Amino acid sequence: MKNIDDLIESAADLAERGLSKGEIADELNVSKETASWLVSRSGVTASDSPQETDGTSPHDIHVDWSAIGRDSARLTYVGKAVAHLLKKQGEDVDLTIGIEKAGAPIATTIARELDTDLGTYAPSKHQWDDSDSEDLAGSFSRNFAQIRDRDCYVVDDTITSGTTMTETVEAVREHGGNPVACAVLTDKRGVEEIEGVPVYSLVQVLRVGQTD
Repeated sequence: MKNIDDLIESAADLAERGLSKGEIADELNVSKETASWLVSRSGVTASDSPQETDGTSPHDIHVDWSAIGRDSARLTYVGKAVAHLLKKQGEDVDLTIGIEKAGAPIATTIARELDTDLGTYAPSKHQWDDSDSEDLAGSFSRNFAQIRDRDCYVVDDTITSGTTMTETVEAVREHGGNPVACAVLTDKRGVEEIEGVPVYSLVQVLRVGQTD
């Protein structure tokens, strides 16, 4: 995507297909607030009725890593690079958890490279009823490896606000697991840890200044 008009068009297309704010945010690698703003600019109503915006452009950074994601070889190479960041973090880690959707294929490569089992977590923002209710919760897929009091890595593509990664780390602990390290391709916050768990990224984005 080359400009903001491309993002607005993509947000409109995703909203018309019935995706929620959280899913649109994931697809475009932006915050839910930015996703709401993009959809509102397009004139399309998303499935969960995005909040009204005051017309002011949000302060956010769009990360387009589709050149990696659409090619299995490139994705494998990048996954190996992330695995290299993690390989010395914990001696007994035998589970890699990918946050759906985009974190799962990256986690698959990492699990293969580090010889761990693979699990996936669907965050609460992907729920059908994408309200702001505190009752919504994410879930671990039963089709993949389970926590069972294991040490694990948590993997996603991008950290935007840190909310999804925080939720996943807490969910792992609630299921008796021990999150040893988190890893992403791009960290838009530049965080060193989340909930006491170290965060590793291939790219960190640092805002030096911003224009109102």
